[in-house]
Amino acid sequence: MITHDVHLRIGSLLFEGVDQIDLTGPFEVLSRIPNSTYRIYAKTMEPVRDIKGLRLTPDATLAEAPPLDVLHVPGGFGQQALMEDGEVLGWISRQAAGASRIFSVCTGALICGAAGLLKGRRATTHWASIHLLPFFGAIPVNERVVVDGSFVFAAGVTAGIDGALRLAAELRGDDAARAIQLYMVYAPEPPFDCGTPETAPPEILQQSRQAVRAITAQREETARRVAARLGVVVQAG
Repeated sequence: MITHDVHLRIGSLLFEGVDQIDLTGPFEVLSRIPNSTYRIYAKTMEPVRDIKGLRLTPDATLAEAPPLDVLHVPGGFGQQALMEDGEVLGWISRQAAGASRIFSVCTGALICGAAGLLKGRRATTHWASIHLLPFFGAIPVNERVVVDGSFVFAAGVTAGIDGALRLAAELRGDDAARAIQLYMVYAPEPPFDCGTPETAPPEILQQSRQAVRAITAQREETARRVAARLGVVVQAG
């Protein structure tokens, strides 16, 4: 835990094609952490749209960001373009070098991997992309939230809320995280037990895999190029 008198600078990366819950779910938690400043950063000040069209606007550009104590990297289909974007990857790498915590949600883990941050780390990501983590030198862990040193990884989409609460507890203690959870009335009672590949009916899982087959194939192609750049050798099988 970081003492409460130390002010925390928390920043999230924003980009075209982000999955908004990867950003806004954690925002609900991170923006309420005591004695902190939360801001959203992007390459430019232009509004972007999430994968379903929600318009989002950054607070400042990457170049204007101070050294952050907490770096939050969300995912979404737009992650593809960032995995070979030198400006964004360089910014992530520099920020991560000085941050107390790095927090990725969903396929934000792949962006962090492309920045060379995952070698030898236990990590998780969306169920449709977890098999790609070895291309970045990571050790895949099929759990909703994975903590490895200063890194907190949340699996797909809504897991970002769980990961953010875990992060809040690490930064300000369990009671601070509990108070945030209570304010949010975060006590999920989903109508179906269908939130993971292990619990979903086979036909629903097959439909869902088919729906993301094209983007998953694109991600694998990009991951292979990144692996070659990083010098990561992935065993076949």
